[in-house]
Amino acid sequence: MKRCLIVDDSRVVRKVARRIVEDLDFTTEEAADGSEALEACRNHMPDAVLLDWNMPVMNGIDFLRALRREPGGDAPIVVFCTTENDMNHIAEAIRSGANEYIMKPFDSEIIESKFAEVGLV
Repeated sequence: MKRCLIVDDSRVVRKVARRIVEDLDFTTEEAADGSEALEACRNHMPDAVLLDWNMPVMNGIDFLRALRREPGGDAPIVVFCTTENDMNHIAEAIRSGANEYIMKPFDSEIIESKFAEVGLV
């Protein structure tokens, strides 16, 4: 079974995302910020990361850059899921190693569609 790390500082968003991703037959793990997420990846590299941009301690873009420098950190499919919707943010995310980009609010159709586009489902 594939693993997805859900990284968001909102417990509600993590809970909603967890339900959607588990319905797609993933096991899930949650992190409230990029620092927790990086530690989780060091313990067990996930197949996918659903990643918020704006978080305390370590934001999403800093986490992504750090993840891609980790051994095996090039493997996870990273899908940003954020309210940041201007082209500068999207371009920076893709340049930094994101595979896809989802705008909040999201629903199960959007996540399933993006996961399918990147070959996760």
